[in-house]
Amino acid sequence: MEKTTDVLLLTTNSSEKQDTVCIFGTGDFGRSLGLEMLQCGYSIVFGSRNPQMSSLLPNGAEVLSYSEAAQKSDIIIIAIHREHYDFLTELTEALNGKILVDVSNNLKIKQYPQSNAEYLAQLVPGAHVVKAFNTISAWALQSRALDASRQVFVCGNDSKAKQRVMDIVRSLGLTPLDKGSLMAANEIENYPLQLFPMWKFPFYLSAVLCVFFFSYCVIREVIYPYVYEKKDRTFRLAISIPNRVFPIAALTLLALVYLPGVIAAILQLYQGTKYRRFPDWLDHWMLCRKQLGLIALGFAFLHVLYTLVIPIRYYVRWTWTNRTIAQAIAKKESPFSTSTAWLSDSYIAMGMLGFFLFVLLGITSLPSVSNMVNWREFRFVQSKLGYLTLILCTAHTLVYGGKRFLSPSSLVWYLPSAYVIALIIPCTVLVIKFILILPCIDKTLTRIRKGWERNPKFSESALNGKTDI
Repeated sequence: MEKTTDVLLLTTNSSEKQDTVCIFGTGDFGRSLGLEMLQCGYSIVFGSRNPQMSSLLPNGAEVLSYSEAAQKSDIIIIAIHREHYDFLTELTEALNGKILVDVSNNLKIKQYPQSNAEYLAQLVPGAHVVKAFNTISAWALQSRALDASRQVFVCGNDSKAKQRVMDIVRSLGLTPLDKGSLMAANEIENYPLQLFPMWKFPFYLSAVLCVFFFSYCVIREVIYPYVYEKKDRTFRLAISIPNRVFPIAALTLLALVYLPGVIAAILQLYQGTKYRRFPDWLDHWMLCRKQLGLIALGFAFLHVLYTLVIPIRYYVRWTWTNRTIAQAIAKKESPFSTSTAWLSDSYIAMGMLGFFLFVLLGITSLPSVSNMVNWREFRFVQSKLGYLTLILCTAHTLVYGGKRFLSPSSLVWYLPSAYVIALIIPCTVLVIKFILILPCIDKTLTRIRKGWERNPKFSESALNGKTDI
């Protein structure tokens, strides 16, 4: 019975034939897209300059010359490079009224004064040009690795042509996103060429933080001992100093994830409305919060790894051995301190809990996970648990300092320990957040975010462009 059912299912699926689609070009992308469409029930006709020499094409596809293939379908996917578009002018009559789907990309941003799709529309003015599929790679189609690239940007001047292309996108299991008219093609073509556009600011900021704190620690732990004690502490450059820089960078970046939200709340309270735009720098900062958090998580991972290798370091083993021998010779032992034990265990416990929640925040920020939770659940994890993570990590650093926090003996050239500086931004964020959640302030802020305005007339004039803010 099971085999009979499978046969019936296969027969039913294969009988549900879709439209015939023509693909100009037999390269990697054209072949991969054609195979995918064949598996979805479409009839595929390839157009090639040398039909007899075309090989490696999927079984079931027909290969004809360009002019012959153009007669087989009213939807033609142009899977060739822009520099080879010229031959299409010879097929102007055959392509008149047909839907041409441009999937091309350029080698660099702003390589041409106009987009490839607009150039194609000029070459074949009687056709309906639609830009699509250029954000999907041949490798992703072949390997089915489409989890991170299921969105397909679509744009075109003819709404019916655009709708038919979006229907094809959906039938392939992808998600079409209408970007409007063909004027958006330039933006869509630049999208695959951008290298981490939202990561530049977080990367640069992380680099600046690392360089600053590394230099700061070198002055305190390497240069100062050499100048005053003639001791060579350069070996600290490999493990000790990086293991100070990484947790400081992680804590600072985590605080910078939540600082723009605090600033935005203050602006809304000051302006008395949510209908006025934030400054551009704050908008960009808020859009980069996910990237800042992931980089912070990376630094936290490095801190954990560097901490795990502490017991096997030569300097640590040498110090412990000498201390043990000195105590044995002197026949003395260090007295047990309950307060020190509490501080040590608390410091480690808060570090482990903070790191656990840090990892949880990173996991929930992944698209495959965030798509599985609703907005309230996502907000609870990223906001409530996020602030709890910041509290634990800040407390971890405070307990690490212990009694040395502001001790004059910890100053080197009047410079405090690096972790003291690292606490400035996190403590500032937590103090302001505590003030914002006070009932008297939180009530007003909640009303503003629900649409209440302190001065509706002023806000209306701002929306109408009658104010500079």
